[in-house]
Amino acid sequence: MKKNNGKKYKFTYIKTTLGTLFIGTLFLKGYTPFQETGENFFHIQVNGQAVGTLGDRDRIEELLMQARKNVAAASDELVFMRTDMTVTGEEVLWGETDREEDVLRNMEEALRGSIRETLHRSYTLKINEYILNLASLEEVRQLLQVALDKYGGGGTFTVELKGETEREFSVLTASVADSRNREGEEGLYGTEAGVSGFLSGITGEQEEQERQAFEDFELGIQAMDFSEDVEIVETYLPESRLTPLEEAVNLVIMEQETPSIYEVAAGDTLSEISIRVDIPMETIIAMNDVLEDEKSTLQIGQELLITVPEPELSVTKVVEEYYEEIYDADVVYIDNDSWYTTETVVRQQPSAGFRRVVADVSYRNDKEVGRELLKEEVVMEAVAKVVERGTKIPPTYIRPISGGRKSSGFGRRSAPRRGASSYHKGIDWATPTGTAVYASCGGTVVKAGWGSGYGYVVYIDHEDGRQTRYGHLSKVLVTAGQHVKQGEKIALSGNTGVSTGPHVHFEILIGGVQVDPEKYLE
Repeated sequence: MKKNNGKKYKFTYIKTTLGTLFIGTLFLKGYTPFQETGENFFHIQVNGQAVGTLGDRDRIEELLMQARKNVAAASDELVFMRTDMTVTGEEVLWGETDREEDVLRNMEEALRGSIRETLHRSYTLKINEYILNLASLEEVRQLLQVALDKYGGGGTFTVELKGETEREFSVLTASVADSRNREGEEGLYGTEAGVSGFLSGITGEQEEQERQAFEDFELGIQAMDFSEDVEIVETYLPESRLTPLEEAVNLVIMEQETPSIYEVAAGDTLSEISIRVDIPMETIIAMNDVLEDEKSTLQIGQELLITVPEPELSVTKVVEEYYEEIYDADVVYIDNDSWYTTETVVRQQPSAGFRRVVADVSYRNDKEVGRELLKEEVVMEAVAKVVERGTKIPPTYIRPISGGRKSSGFGRRSAPRRGASSYHKGIDWATPTGTAVYASCGGTVVKAGWGSGYGYVVYIDHEDGRQTRYGHLSKVLVTAGQHVKQGEKIALSGNTGVSTGPHVHFEILIGGVQVDPEKYLE
């Protein structure tokens, strides 16, 4: 009996010991129980850096996602990071795992060390086709306010940024608001702030304003606005692409040479255009191939290329101004259909007047672009200049031969031979005898035949009172009293009269006196 009891106790002791060990393993923290289910112990690396071991593969993926969120949330910017994770699994009976919070922290450290680039929240400012990137919306506002304040306003006019709800993407637009609160003038200074709103309000109040005394007008800037469309879009950019505020201000408000077109109007001259656009006349001539010099003829509607200095962002404003001025009345013209356009007579001399004025003057930047009188008080009436002018287009003059070599010009010269004049009253073209001679202008032949020193000669009277003469001819093809057209063949060149060789002598007479023909030939 004693022997059997001893075996029973020994067996019970062994079972108890094994049971206790088995139950302990179930409750021992940090150890994975052995199960024949495959891999149950995982080694984790993030971006080549060991971050710990865990026993649940799905939980590893969840922790990595959380680590990425935590790293990104620590910055207000858009962060790009490398995320390469390697998980190596094995099946173990005993294995000590790391705490999840430690693994998460190690993952974050590995991700922070692999940040490739940080994109900053920024704002792209678009002025027509000109683009700038700024670090904040406040910088955008400051830049636009500086551009506005450059042309006055004294803080009365401020920049407003408003969202465009109808646009597909989030876009802000810039407008100018009047900070003054004027009762009953909401349409003028409120919802329709800016130059366009101001001008729309003028029409309905014009008659009332004309009845006001000068003292009733509130002088100064009445409205301001940006000339160009200004849009702002939020974006993410690297810091290298952002423009510092001070540099951006200089780029936007600094005047640039901007090509522009000037259309010639009636009465324009190059000197007047030069003054109007504030560009030297020689610069305008150099920019336009159609202009040879300051005497070049301008045609109404002709387009001239000019370069106007303007900033990238222009400002328009309306300024109510009071001034006193000496003024001239508009010239009064009396048309005379029997006169040529070259003929004018002043019928009444002008006299300047004096007036007091309140006007709305429109400016683009600092240059006046329009003026509207609101109130005028004439102290002394101006007397208009009255001019009678012709309406008929005067005849034109062409060279009387094709080709030929100019051998003698108009004016003083050494006499080519005895009997020849030392003051040449026309122009000579050397040309072979028999060359066709044409009428320089249409008219009536008054002489055709021999003319002493001229040799064979033709005289033609023209409608504008001028006369042309053709000398040293070999043959005359017209007769006195005959009417000829411009370009009609009237003679053949020769070497008759006082002549040193075959040529054509040509004169133009005005009031019976020879003038330099080259000034009148087309």
